[in-house]
Order: sequence, then structure tokens, then C-alpha cells
Amino acid sequence: MDNLLDGVEVRVLGCLVEKEMTTPEYYPLTLNALTNACNQKSNRDPIMALSEEEVVRALDGLRFKQLVVVAADGGRVPKYRHLLAERLGLVPAELALVCEMMVRGPQTVGELRTRGERMHAFVDLTAVEEVLRELMERDTPLVARLPRQPGRKESRYAQLWSGEWEPTAEEGSAPPEAARQRVMAGNERIEKLEEEVATLRAEVATLRQAVEEFKAQFE
Repeated sequence: MDNLLDGVEVRVLGCLVEKEMTTPEYYPLTLNALTNACNQKSNRDPIMALSEEEVVRALDGLRFKQLVVVAADGGRVPKYRHLLAERLGLVPAELALVCEMMVRGPQTVGELRTRGERMHAFVDLTAVEEVLRELMERDTPLVARLPRQPGRKESRYAQLWSGEWEPTAEEGSAPPEAARQRVMAGNERIEKLEEEVATLRAEVATLRQAVEEFKAQFE
């Protein structure tokens, strides 16, 4: 694929797509909001701790590759939006699957359907497979089916903006026990709640600042 992206660029682009589809009222994103999205502990693999400077460099690279632009909304703070739909003609179902692979890496059909539900509702696994097939059969494929790893029942699918995926030793290990999977699911729910609380606190702080600025006009 042309215009291969590094790991930070993939995360930044994936987060822009995700927030457009899950919280459109807060999209496009400021640099601060985008950095927080990149560093979420839920719905992310791997977990990252990016600085704003690293995100800026990724944004500059994506803008050069014509995948991101500064939104022309006339606001006081620059905001950023992606151009995947316009550049590649992707529909919501395709964007949802590509986004999931960008922010969480290679996944099975079942994982993509479950995790992508927050962005697009798929009727069944067959619907997910059909969209994946279309993404793989484009003139320039955007997705690849990975060889099934030992100990895994299903093949996984990966986005190709990072280039061809090479299996690691960890990917060849046996899947975690059922009890461990339940613990991991519980931890993920807690992390998601913590993320939502942090978002609400930020929104309250923004509202307080706006009220103070408004009151200052009459003092």
C-alpha cells in the first residue's frame, strides 16, 4: 500500500475515525482531545502514552499524506478531522471495521462485530465477512486475512496501513483461560467507566471556565 503509516499515525487516524462515529457532537477534535483519545486505556491495543508533541508530528505526517486536515470551523482552537471517507470512498460499515483494526490491532470476525457495534450495527457475522471481503478485494487492499495461529480457532484480520503483519511469539501462544478472560473483561469495563468519568470532569471544567468568562464580561 502507498503512504504507509507508523504506529502513532495509525493510532491518531484511528482515533479520529472512532470519535467521529461514536461522539460526533465533539468532532472534529482539538489536539488535547485527540491526545487523550490516543492514550485511552479502554478499546486500545497497545496502550500508549503519547505526548502532544508526538501527536502533532503524527498529524503533520497525516496532513502531508492528505489523510487529515485542519477543520475550517472558525473556532479559537484548531481542530482536526480525517479524510478517509472522502479519499477512499469508505462507507460507515467499512470505516467501523478499519477503525477497530487501527486502534486494537488484528482481530477475528466475532471480535470485530462485537467491538465495532458502538460505531456500526452489523446484522450478523456474515455481514462483517462481506465487508471484510470488499476491503480485501479493492484495487489497493486495505485489509488482509492473517494465517491462523496455533491454538487459535479463527483467523484474524488486520489493516494494511502499517504494512504486512508479521506474527509474534505471543500470537502463537494458547488463548487465556475463561476465568482470565472474565477478569480482563471486568477490567476493561472499569477502565471504560474511568474514561467516561474523566471526560465528564473535563466537560464540567470547560463549562465552568465558560461561565467565568461570561461573568467577567459584566464585571
